[in-house]
Amino acid sequence: MLIVENGGPISPQELAGLTQCSSRQLAREFSETLGVTPREFGQLVRLNNSRQLLRVNATVTDAMYTAGYGSVRAFYERAATKLGMTSAQYAQGAPDHTLIWSRTNTTLGTVLAVASPRGLCAVRIGTQEQLLPELRREFHQAELVQDDQAMSDVMKALRLLANAKPAPDLPIDAAGTAFQARVWKALREIPAGETRTYSQVAQTIGDPKAVRAVARACATNPVALTVPCHRVIRADGSLAGYRWGLEVKEQLLQQESA
Repeated sequence: MLIVENGGPISPQELAGLTQCSSRQLAREFSETLGVTPREFGQLVRLNNSRQLLRVNATVTDAMYTAGYGSVRAFYERAATKLGMTSAQYAQGAPDHTLIWSRTNTTLGTVLAVASPRGLCAVRIGTQEQLLPELRREFHQAELVQDDQAMSDVMKALRLLANAKPAPDLPIDAAGTAFQARVWKALREIPAGETRTYSQVAQTIGDPKAVRAVARACATNPVALTVPCHRVIRADGSLAGYRWGLEVKEQLLQQESA
């Protein structure tokens, strides 16, 4: 399995030689730092490259081979599961994919949510002026339709969470690696009013050395409140960075511990 770098494909064995470490050590360092193996990292790089090429109107065949896929079958199997659609649909702007969104005002600011039929794709905190353009860029290949009525129960639950009130579990449909999914699942199991350190979360998922990778998974959490990454703090008890601002994180923790 190949990893793609700027100069062309390179195998994990070659990369191990370049870094003067064994293949086993390389895999361990990748897992601890990035939360994925070299093989999985290569797959993610190829997928991202193909996504970028399809966005600029490359043909599916050109995108496949330029991104580093060695076979048609491998490309289509990967695209179907990771792009959320066929590669042809993605290249055409996903004309058959519709996501609904809504917003609500909370003490934290505006909360904006995007959902597919399977669950929440994104929950963001900020201002409408900031969040709407950001989401349109992120989901540019899909049709975004405001549907306050269909999202009413979801937004009610998010308002409850924003005010540290019990709320029903909401299904999520957020794209991420297998490692990120494990971290996000662990975060959802932290009770309101309690916190965990990054090290404790790493231990919970059975990968105690992957502390930095856990921190990155928290930082890239696309579903605020529903996946409560604000409940993860540093080992010394101080607050680490929060995607939607440390003030918001501090307010949430204070409300939940009251």
